[in-house]
Amino acid sequence: MSQRNRAIAIPVHNSVTHGLPVRCLLAQYTLPLNQKETYVRPTRTTIVATLTVISMALAVPTAAVAARALLIDGSTSVFPLMTQLATAYHKATHQATPKVGQGTSDAGINDVNSGRVDIADVSRDPIVGVDPKGLVFTKIARDGICLITSPKNTLPNLNQQQVQEIFTGQIRSWSEVPGATVSGPIDLFDRVASSGTQDAFTNIFLGETLKISPSASQEESNGDLRQEVVTNENAIGFVSFAFTAGTHTVPYAGIPCTLANAKSGQYQGVRNFWMVTKGAPTGAAAKFISWVTSGNKVTKKIIASDWIPVH
Repeated sequence: MSQRNRAIAIPVHNSVTHGLPVRCLLAQYTLPLNQKETYVRPTRTTIVATLTVISMALAVPTAAVAARALLIDGSTSVFPLMTQLATAYHKATHQATPKVGQGTSDAGINDVNSGRVDIADVSRDPIVGVDPKGLVFTKIARDGICLITSPKNTLPNLNQQQVQEIFTGQIRSWSEVPGATVSGPIDLFDRVASSGTQDAFTNIFLGETLKISPSASQEESNGDLRQEVVTNENAIGFVSFAFTAGTHTVPYAGIPCTLANAKSGQYQGVRNFWMVTKGAPTGAAAKFISWVTSGNKVTKKIIASDWIPVH
């Protein structure tokens, strides 16, 4: 006679399992028919330990999903601010620290629109007809754009007309610029077309109709542009407040490019910082943006250190 296996289920009291269907969780034991059954009553400790292991295994996927960090990228101008906010958010809320990358504002917009990131950092205002439909821009701060030259060229001032003539290529030599402390050709430095800083600079300093000369060298980031200007005494360019170290910041229209002057409204080279989502923010993104814009003491202190608070 062939042997057949028979399943034996272990009974477990409901007070231990809290009403869970233990028979579907605990492995069944099978014995051949000709083998004598030996019933061993499981102890409460054994059952609880088994259930603990099972519950831990079942909980792993949920915990992993809950712990996924927000993905953020975009403007290099916003990057120094966002990294500080992300670190502070984790410390204040014990949520996963958002992962912050950098590139350009337009790259961030493309990434959030395609779903590659949760939030885009953008340092220019929305552009109707250019930005994808359905994006939501949330303002988080304001930032200054400074004209910068080499420390060897301590220009005392530039007015709007001079800035326009220099950056459009009408003026090509430092000998044509009053107060210049170097001579020779002017080396223009610009940002790439996808840069929010370039868009903001053009709108603020040049106006709607003028464009930066195509002869200007284009740099991918604020840091790259700053480095080029620092090491080239004939250079001139523009960067965010946070990237002026080691350069000469040129006063604009008689007002030095300082945080204090920007906060007071005297310095006019100021633009907005935005966090951008595809549609209204939800879930973890909504919580982070709400915290950033809540005006709490932590965010106010961070933003006020190098930027202009708006909440």
